[in-house]
Amino acid sequence: MSNQHHETNSSSLKPGLKARHMTMIALGGSIGTGLFLASGGAIASAGPGGALLAYAAVGIMVYFLMTSLGELATYIPDSGSFETYASRFVDPSLGFAMGWNFWYNWAITIAAELSAATLIMKYWFPDSSSFLWSFLFLALIFGLNVLSVKGYGESEYWFAIIKIVVVIVFLIVGVAMIFGILGGEAVGFKNFTIGDAPFHGGFFTFLGVFMAAGFSFQGTEMIGVAAGESHNPREHVPRAIRQVFWRILLFYIFAILVIGLLIPYTSPNLLKSGIDSIGVSPFTLVFERAGLAFAASAMNAVILTSVLSAGNSGMYASSRVLYSLAKRGKAPQFLGKLNRHGIPMNALLLTTAVGMIAFLASLFGDGVVYTWLLNASGMCGFITWLGIAISHYRFRRAFIAQGHDLNELPYRAKWFPFGPVFAFILCLVVILGQSMSLITEHGFDWQGIIAAYITIPVFLIVWLSYKWKHHIKLIPLKECDLSSPTRGKQ
Repeated sequence: MSNQHHETNSSSLKPGLKARHMTMIALGGSIGTGLFLASGGAIASAGPGGALLAYAAVGIMVYFLMTSLGELATYIPDSGSFETYASRFVDPSLGFAMGWNFWYNWAITIAAELSAATLIMKYWFPDSSSFLWSFLFLALIFGLNVLSVKGYGESEYWFAIIKIVVVIVFLIVGVAMIFGILGGEAVGFKNFTIGDAPFHGGFFTFLGVFMAAGFSFQGTEMIGVAAGESHNPREHVPRAIRQVFWRILLFYIFAILVIGLLIPYTSPNLLKSGIDSIGVSPFTLVFERAGLAFAASAMNAVILTSVLSAGNSGMYASSRVLYSLAKRGKAPQFLGKLNRHGIPMNALLLTTAVGMIAFLASLFGDGVVYTWLLNASGMCGFITWLGIAISHYRFRRAFIAQGHDLNELPYRAKWFPFGPVFAFILCLVVILGQSMSLITEHGFDWQGIIAAYITIPVFLIVWLSYKWKHHIKLIPLKECDLSSPTRGKQ
């Protein structure tokens, strides 16, 4: 009996995530440097109205993507997530390319987050070694992932709580300042009418901000991967998805509104809000204006936890998708092995090795490598989103074509087919529109264009060469595999 028990343990991932973990993974997944840092640059370039509109539009798109993913993940909870869905409902070659694309995206993001964490530590210890910090943080994230899926869920839960508390305190302080309860006179709406506010910089600037907003929301799709290790995906996933919508609304839209009302978009400090100048995160600026002197250091610590949490999630999700690829023969077999605790150890080690690329940042001057890595992985997230929209559209059509009743779905995405079609079109607009800002200003910025678009030809080559090698055709709707592991348990 004990032998048999051991057998089941080592051949499949263990469900270790509870409802509160799932909610926080969805919540914490997208609150990070995008909100704490990039929001400042967005307001500076597009004005407060432009930034609000861009974040709101991307927020609506992400909501539809999450409901699409929710419908798929509650019906077929699987750690391979998008790779599994694309393989079943479109064709296995698209699943192959999406799985590797997702893995690359988050493995590189780990490296990027480590570079960011290093730069943040230099705020406190300017002369310290980048190599040392990268190594320590990589060891920490690896440690949290080696413990068990519960270790990952628990650490993510607390990371997310810190971020959420900060955003809520920020919103309360900000609103108090707008009405003059804190920090002197009431600001009211005057910053929305300074210069050419609320909109500034024209259409292409707006598109650029749109892309930045897209980066900020990447990570929400983690919930699809986490569904494969949830105790009860049919209840937990829909609950987490519903909260995603309110969170996007509350945290992003409301926070940008508060920043836009309190800090004029013309403020030179907003433009500086990059990783290497945390002293001017828009959050810090607002806290300092409210008279909280320790704001910069406190905000720095929070940004550090959010960067580590993004790295933590990245390592978790990318190692699970790599494991899933190996289980289906789409990655070397040794990556499909689990240790006693149900952790895909080899996949985790390989992902960590790629995270070591962060060390290059300490060898080739802080920042240069970081920018390239980030540009190359930025597009990957949008490719994942396109894939989710296509997979959901095909899944629902196959479901009907095979004579199923929609009432059989444990969670149903509203407004089909508008949701996935709208998300698909908006993702395409962002991907194509990104090049516009690189062309209009000073002729062609070739380096920028190559860095931004290198992912697309690579993705197409991976997809089409697998398709050609294995003679794969689009799966007819009537033949899509709709078998669900939790069918019958309903």
